[in-house]
This record gives sequence, C-alpha cells and structure tokens, in this order.
Amino acid sequence: MSKKIRKPIKKEKDFSGKILKILSQNANKPFNYKQIGAKLELDDTNSRNQIIKDLKILAAQKKIIETEPGKYLVKAVSQDYYEGTIDMTSRKTAYFICDEFEEDVFIPTNNLNRALDKDKVKVYVYNRRKGKRPEGEVIEVLERDKTEFVGVIDIQPNFAFVSTANPKMYTDIFIPKDKLGEAENGDVVLVKIEDWPKRADSPFGSVIRVLGKPGEHNTEIHAILAEYGLPSDFPVEVEVYAQKLDTSIQESEIAKRRDMRDTLTFTIDPKDAKDFDDALSFKKLENGNFEIGIHIADVSYYLEEGTILDDEAYQRATSVYLVDRVVPMLPEVLSNFACSLRPNEEKYTFSAIFEVSPTAQVINQWFGRTVIYSDQRFAYEEAQYIIETKDNTIPVDVSITGESYVVSDEIREATLKLDELAKILRKKRMQQGAISFDKVEVKFNLDEAGEPEGVYFKISKDANHLIEEFMLLANRKVAEYIGKQKKTFVYRIHDEPNEDKLIAMQTVIAKFGYKIDFRNKGDIAKSLNSLMEEVNGKKEQNLIDTLAIRSMSKAKYSTDNIGHYGLAFDYYSHFTSPIRRYPDVMVHRLLQYYLDGGASVDEETYETKCLHCSNMESLATNAERDSIKYMQVKYMQDHQDEEFLGVISGVTEWGIYVEIVSNKCEGMVRIREIKDDYYTFDERQYALVGATSNSILQLGDEIYVKVKNADLVKKQLDFHFLRRAE
Repeated sequence: MSKKIRKPIKKEKDFSGKILKILSQNANKPFNYKQIGAKLELDDTNSRNQIIKDLKILAAQKKIIETEPGKYLVKAVSQDYYEGTIDMTSRKTAYFICDEFEEDVFIPTNNLNRALDKDKVKVYVYNRRKGKRPEGEVIEVLERDKTEFVGVIDIQPNFAFVSTANPKMYTDIFIPKDKLGEAENGDVVLVKIEDWPKRADSPFGSVIRVLGKPGEHNTEIHAILAEYGLPSDFPVEVEVYAQKLDTSIQESEIAKRRDMRDTLTFTIDPKDAKDFDDALSFKKLENGNFEIGIHIADVSYYLEEGTILDDEAYQRATSVYLVDRVVPMLPEVLSNFACSLRPNEEKYTFSAIFEVSPTAQVINQWFGRTVIYSDQRFAYEEAQYIIETKDNTIPVDVSITGESYVVSDEIREATLKLDELAKILRKKRMQQGAISFDKVEVKFNLDEAGEPEGVYFKISKDANHLIEEFMLLANRKVAEYIGKQKKTFVYRIHDEPNEDKLIAMQTVIAKFGYKIDFRNKGDIAKSLNSLMEEVNGKKEQNLIDTLAIRSMSKAKYSTDNIGHYGLAFDYYSHFTSPIRRYPDVMVHRLLQYYLDGGASVDEETYETKCLHCSNMESLATNAERDSIKYMQVKYMQDHQDEEFLGVISGVTEWGIYVEIVSNKCEGMVRIREIKDDYYTFDERQYALVGATSNSILQLGDEIYVKVKNADLVKKQLDFHFLRRAE
C-alpha cells in the first residue's frame, strides 16, 4: 500500500509583536483589524484574517483590551514594557539600561525609533526566554537627555546639516534655511533639536550659537563646554549682584565668631592657584597636645539662599578645571578675593578645630564660624622643601616669589609637626583598608597664547598628603558629628567595587604577573594597595592605575550614608572646598543650622540636590578629560616627525592603543598599519598574533611609533607603527 504524500503545513504568520508595537505607540487610540492592516501595509484576506486571530489571542492573554466590539487598546501595564535609559554604542546600536534586568537589553539600529544616547525611554522587551539574550524596541522617548549639540555645519543652497564628532550621535541634524543664524559654511556651531517629524530621517534644529572655526583653540575649548551644557561666562545680572556685595570685614560680625587671628595660620596650595579655600592653624598646648584648625572660606556667609547668585552657583554646582582655564562656580569677586584666604588679610571662615595628641588621636573637636589672619602662603613645592630638608630658607628655584626668603622657626616647626601627624593619620587609614590612588596627572606648560610648549607630570608628595590628611579629617568628623545625630545631611559616598570589573582587570594584570586577592572586602583593598606600590614607576603603571580606578564605583553625593569604601570611612562629607563645590556650601549651611539646634531637614529635597550636584560633577569631569585630550593632540601635532617610545595600553580587533611613555598621550595603530606580518586579534590572549611568524603584540609591550594623524576636532591620534622596542 503506497504511503499518502503529506503536503507540508504552511506556517501561519504571527503579527502579535507588530500589533503590540502599533498599539503601544498609540496607547490612547483604539484600533480595529483594518487600521492595523493599513499600518502594516497588508490588505490581502489571509493577512487580515491572521490579524483578527492574533487580536483575539492577545485579548485572551490580557495583553490588550477590547474597548468596543472589534476595537482594541494596549493594556496600560504590561510585563514586557519597561522604563530606563539608552546607552548608545559607536556602531549605531544601543543597550537599554534598566534596574529590572541583570544584563543590559540590546536595541538594534532599526528599533531605536529616534531615541538618542542617555534618553529616558519606554521599551518593549522580547526574547526573554531562557538562553536567549533579551532584545528590545523603543516604544516612546519619555525624556530627552539633551537637545543641544555641537557640530560642524554644512550649508547647502536651501538647507544645512550639522554633523557632530560624538561617535554616539548616530544622526546629523537638519537645519532649515531660516534657522541658520549667523553661521557660515564649515563653522562649529551649537544647535538645538526642536522637532523630529515622523517621516524624517534626521531631527530638525536651529543654530543657537556660532563657536568659531574648527581647530582654533578658543573654538575647541568653547565647544567642549557647550557639548556638556556647561557655561563659559556669568550672566550680567549675576556679575552685577556679586559686585554689589559688601565684602568688608565688620567688627559686629567678628563679635559673633571665634577669633583665631592671633593663632599661627598658613595656606599650602598649587603654585598657580588663585583661590585659597582652606588654611591650617597650629598651636602647641600646655598638656603636650596640639590644637589644629582646618579653616574653610565661609562662602555661605556671602551666598544667601534664594538669590540669583545662589541659584547660579547651584545650577553650576562645581568649578570646571579645563587644561588652560578655570570656569568658576562663583564670580571672581568671591572666588579670588572675598572668600580666598590670601596672606596678610583677615577673612571669615567656617572651621573644624581639633585637639590632637602626639599620636594623632582626636581628643576634642569644635565646629563653627571663625575669623582668621593668614600669616603665610606656601606652594606645595615650598612646603615640600621644608619637609625634606628641615631648612627654613626657601631657595630661589623653589620660591614662588622669585627670590630666596626665610620662613620663621615657628612656621617651620608647625609644618614639620603637621607632616609627622599627617603620616600617622595616613598610615592608620591604610591599615583600615583605604585604597591609595596616586595616579600620575598630565599637565602642560602653556605659552601666553595657550599653546602647549611642554608636558610635565604632577606627582603627589608629602606636602600634598599633609593637606589631604587634614582635609579628610575635617570632612570625616563633620559627617560623623551630624550622622550620629541621625539628621538629614549631604554625604560623599562610595560603594564597593564592581566585582565583574575587578575580574576583568585581573585577566589583564595577570599578563604582567600581578593578582588581586578576592577572599573578602579587606583583602581586595590590601591587594589593590600592594598592586599600586608594585607598579609604581614601571612602564605599565598608568595602564594599571587606570584599570583600577575604572573598576571602582563612582563616588557621589547622597543623603543615604553607605560610607566611603575607597577611604575606609563610615562617615564622610565634603566640607573643605565651598568656593568650587556646591555640596560643600550645603554642608556648611546644614552644619550651622544643626549647631543652632535646628530640626532635621527634608531628605527628599536634599537628595534631589545631591543628584544634581553628582550629575554636574560628572559633566565637568568629562569636559576636563576632553580638554586634556585636545591639548595632547595639539601637542603631538607639533611633533609629527619625531619617534616616540610607547606602551601598548589596549588591544582590539581593529588595532592597538599605544600610550607614549614621555607624555602619556594615547593614540591608535590600525591593524593594517602593522606591516611586518598579517595580524589577527586573539581574544583569549588579548593580543594581536602574526599569521606567519606567530609573533605577539600584547598589553604592556613597548613599541616605537610616529604620529600619522592628529585630529583636533575628534580629539584623536593615529600612529604609524615603526618597530618593536628591543
């Protein structure tokens, strides 16, 4: 008997996902099967019947609601819809970050639906079955992270486009002819996105500011500020308000304060500092202990809440330290004059005063408003000279006055004793699990036009640590004083490190023969400190320092005190820099309010302020980093014919990143540029491997390179590979 041949079953199409997408994008509008068919551009009978069937199935699954016969709405709350943030890649795809998912949800390019980097979005998540990576589609942009972008304008006869150098911005911006402003073709401009019509490939915008020509120094610095939404100047009305402030020292105000003018007081700051917001006082007590005062500029005395000056300071939240300039939080009349603790001037201060034993134990403490008189201004180099030589004659080559001068025996002895106590405090911190990150800072010698003449490295020495330890003491004790009262306060918190990042770091550092001890929190801290000491001065130091810092959580401001992991403190705040940080201003105000017997303030109000300050700090840090990259590219542009010794600092499938040993500038050697073999990326070894010779180029290898291209606009360096170092 012959077998009956079975016809293959024709698989029916499933329109469920597309139906949900249409209904979600039009959450308040009911659709029937014909309207959905029209949206999907389907009008054949089979497809329409399948749409009717899928609508009934979705309704039975309670994913959609039948509001009237044949008309459907998406159910308001669905387990497949989530709110979160978009994290764009440079490949025009993105990841959706949401606390409800352990791993980020992948968003393909065609599912972005006009979402841009860091936008708050609503996403439909599919592929949630076990073993499948979840993917998603943006259903709605709930809130734009930013609407202003910096880019170069390309003007055509009837319109223009602005393209940005930001690799995460996947679209250019269309500018109608009537919204060009004063822009000329090729200018760097700041534009604002005003609309993104449904059928348009690009958003529509208008030019709001012309920044200049690409590659010009001032243009690029202003472009960095504008890119992060940071101001470059104060509004006129704020400057006028600040100029009218009475900054004179009044006897009536002195009478309300603890008078410290007769106590030996001095400042230690960078040699190029213009604002001195902290000073130390020192007095030997009859009982053998020492009275040490940490005196901080009393900014909150001048900065009254509810004024345009305070509003501006809060919005800025921080000073921004670019490579060639400072964009201050406060107008100069305050930051460089009234609040700056300059030598031989009386100043209002907010102080933390401690009685400290010879073994650096805090016996007593006092917090409150004071008036001081600074007897001496030191640069770190001068204080360091006293610490190293015990001599009180500052030589010409160290002196910030340009002349040799003699420091009083009293100041010399105070400096040496403070250094001794600071070393004890530091040792205790390290024993308690604090982590020491003394990352090398790159600095530039600039000429009068702001052009880089040379590079030098800023390294922390004993004088830096002296100031650091007493600032840490004040910050810790202020936070502890309020924290133990269980009142709302502004803390500087730092969570434990991300273990996944530490494991990834272990993979890299193992290639250099180092390892991290993962047994417990204390062991991680100890092994990180040992690692920092071990790599000090070695070619891989900067790479490993950078990896270690990236493995750490980011410190931030919060009313929820979880302690500070990196410093090993249970309580920590920022009290010592109110000229340049708004959280310190809030700390001063709250401390005085509580000293006066005030009840605990509203936590939610201050948490909102903490979040704003943390966000502004992050923007400022990114701008500072970009300005350093810009200056590094500018510096290397003038050294295109020179050979440089570099260390491989990163390996990818498209090439190697190389950090120049002499100036820490980093650039890329494309894989096709390495001509001595055909190289491929070996992910397991984190290296490039030659097909013929099997020779390896891996992290930490030293090679010689030459500048191929220095792009000031993109702030990128490309190198020619010359040869391996022998």
